[in-house]
Amino acid sequence: MLEAMANAEVGDDVFRADPTVNRLEQMVAEMFGKEAALFCPSGTMTNQIAIKVNTQPLDEIICDHYSHVYRYETAGFAFNSQVSVALIQGEYGKITAQQIEEVIQPTADWLPRTRLVVLESSTNKGGGNYYTPEEIAPIAELCKEHNLKLHLDGARFFNALVETQYDIADFSQYFDTISICLSKGLGAPVGSLLIGSIEDITQARRYRKVMGGGMRQAGILAAAGIFALDNNVERLAIDNARAKEVGKLLEAQDYVEIVKPVRTNLIIFELSNGLTSEEFIEELNKHNILASPFGKYAVRFIFHLDIDESMYQRLLALLPNLNF
Repeated sequence: MLEAMANAEVGDDVFRADPTVNRLEQMVAEMFGKEAALFCPSGTMTNQIAIKVNTQPLDEIICDHYSHVYRYETAGFAFNSQVSVALIQGEYGKITAQQIEEVIQPTADWLPRTRLVVLESSTNKGGGNYYTPEEIAPIAELCKEHNLKLHLDGARFFNALVETQYDIADFSQYFDTISICLSKGLGAPVGSLLIGSIEDITQARRYRKVMGGGMRQAGILAAAGIFALDNNVERLAIDNARAKEVGKLLEAQDYVEIVKPVRTNLIIFELSNGLTSEEFIEELNKHNILASPFGKYAVRFIFHLDIDESMYQRLLALLPNLNF
């Protein structure tokens, strides 16, 4: 990947003159069966641009109460797009067509206009859960009936894809806009793409600029993304398998109260007997193992390509021997 970055042919992407960025955007648009794509620095930016493209001020978006766009993007939906949010308590980050239908606003001067539904797959706060095409289809049909736009926050979309063995088109056909990340498990140092129609991506390019996302010789970064998509997708199955094994191991430990169902490469577990996430992570740090707190008593593990086999085996040996 580093070699590909060093040898990347570059230009000025603000003028659409970076050939490597152009190649990445065309590659991803074709991969998802859409007209166009836009390379951005982060998944937060692609999600926020998608909300902006798909809504107008005083509109409302519908999403799960665990959604990244709601919890971890600094209320950008309000700051950038001047929209409100209707939250649904789904199952590990997933919502259904029936739940969505129940919160669609009637038309009234004193109510926001429901305009956009945001799905996240795989889910972050929901513990790596994912949608199947059979679950998305009725949501997409409902959106058409009510003239709503549908956006996919697919930050870890490829983890779900290798787990289910569906084709990309089985999912992409249902969405107006899609966001994917090239970092995380795919291993690129930075970068996400927003995918959609030419009209939406043309407008998205303007919003990227006003948000400070216009980049110059960005082909250096785009080359890493191309390498990641060409070489690192199938190996995500290793991360998923490791997460499932560690999830089972954690379930057997006295210091763990409960482990959320492990579906992909992400594990969220709650600690028992008053043990805090800060105390638990402090102990892990002593062994040079990093994890994220996910609440006062909850911890998140994520597996990715920088965790090699020796690191993984060291973790397996350590977890049963932690004493609190």
